Amino acid sequence: MHDKILILDFGSQVTQLIARRVREAHVFCEIHPNDVSDAFVREFAPKAVILSGSHASTYEEHDLRAPDAVWQLGVPVLGICYGMFTMAVQQGGQVEASSHREFGYAEVRARGHTKLLDGLEDFATDAGHGMLKVWMSHGDKVTQLPPGFTLMASTPSCPIAGMADEARGLYGVQFHPEVTHTVKGREIIERFVLQIAGAKPDWVMRDYIEEAVARIREQVGSDEVILGLSGGVDSSVAAALIHKAIGDRLTCVFVDHGLLRLDEGLQVMQTFAEQMHVKVIGVDASEAFLGCLAGVTDPEAKRKIIGREFVEVFTKEAAKLKQAKWLAQGTIYPDVIESGGAKTKKATTIKSHHNVGGLPATLGLKLLEPLRELFKDEVRELGVALGLPHDMVHRHPFPGPGLGVRILGEVARLRRAAPSCRRDLHRGAARHHRCRQRQDLVPADEPGLRGVPAGEVGRGDGRWPHLRLRGRAPRRADQRLHDRRLGRTSVCAAEARLGPDHQRGARHQSRCLRRVVEAAGDDRVGVRPATGAHAMLLVASARPEP
Repeated sequence: MHDKILILDFGSQVTQLIARRVREAHVFCEIHPNDVSDAFVREFAPKAVILSGSHASTYEEHDLRAPDAVWQLGVPVLGICYGMFTMAVQQGGQVEASSHREFGYAEVRARGHTKLLDGLEDFATDAGHGMLKVWMSHGDKVTQLPPGFTLMASTPSCPIAGMADEARGLYGVQFHPEVTHTVKGREIIERFVLQIAGAKPDWVMRDYIEEAVARIREQVGSDEVILGLSGGVDSSVAAALIHKAIGDRLTCVFVDHGLLRLDEGLQVMQTFAEQMHVKVIGVDASEAFLGCLAGVTDPEAKRKIIGREFVEVFTKEAAKLKQAKWLAQGTIYPDVIESGGAKTKKATTIKSHHNVGGLPATLGLKLLEPLRELFKDEVRELGVALGLPHDMVHRHPFPGPGLGVRILGEVARLRRAAPSCRRDLHRGAARHHRCRQRQDLVPADEPGLRGVPAGEVGRGDGRWPHLRLRGRAPRRADQRLHDRRLGRTSVCAAEARLGPDHQRGARHQSRCLRRVVEAAGDDRVGVRPATGAHAMLLVASARPEP
């Protein structure tokens, strides 16, 4: 049995980052709503509790409190931002609106030599005070410490930026240690869960395989399982894990909708059918999908059409497998969190593009989700441990509808970019564990670009398409999630910390653009620019080769 950390979510958009930092310390944790019952908290039996931030204020949202059992269990508790506020209020302190709101970089002075911050500093002042570079996001502040608490950190504008009651193991920080902008943030969270809470760092994917295999065998028994294999990371890892558990009793159905990247369908079939010896039924439904998409330009409409057609094709193939009793899916933990499907059962619906449009109800199959507790990074680690090819496990994220939503306008005649173009984009980009860089080749009438009459876009009238590569700053996934929370102004003010090796030079842009345009007339590669208002969209996502 793994030691567990309970994370109570008060509505912060970066709560998942807290969980990711805890998992990176190899400690298992789960996120649950803040209003779970006292009985649930006791039954969960956590080694420690972490209270997340929130957009709310303690003096406005009187119901946004931690359960009483949190304070009665006698385990360490860490309050982050709003979590610190509710800790202060519930323990007898006072919180008020601050006349100086902080949203961005700050320098915090650590005080009191508490177990949480002792010895941690990013630099020292001339007076010898240890300082931490952190990220703030608050409009309130603690104005009176609760009984038994001592000052742990401060800033000139926030005299109580951290507090602690070490006798009871209660700690509160005003800043966000879960985000990358707090330089020592990972060390703070690791110190809390490993040293203060004493949790065992036994959450390791290589060891998790044996545990997951045993659970699948117990759940499925002697039944057969069917899985919709998309070729994406989640479904691929789920297939490999289930196959390890039950062998030939797993049948995968791979529906090729004709909207994948070049040779991906072939790669999926070769990897699973020929190399891993998994039973895979390949269905080439590209003509049917492209026929239904003819004349459709709205992205949401295309997404729904692709989803509907997939359900129809998959249902026909699944109906032929009379012995299958289970439908396996690659649902991962963020899907559960974002859809409210935590184990409290307050909401159990997974987003439609993750539960394949309600197939379990349609087919009368029980649902098997072996990756339900894992974050994406953990799924990739698990895939590597299971022996999946590096390129498959670390491929750049790609939407289920594929090029159907990556192409602006109607999906007409479709041909995909050659590997040579993708290799150009890979050169000079950051390694996959640092960031992923994305370039969009957008039509000339895209907002923000030079407008061109509809009849002049594309090569139908003998003219070259007016195209432009639009770059996006290379940011890690956790930074992008953090950015959406803090807003554009704060993000622009943050230091990018990107070295030359993180950035692709301009010479690659012009060469990639030339390759794509030249490829338009070659049957082997490229996406032919269509006539009409939307010439084409090529999203070439740069992930370097291993």
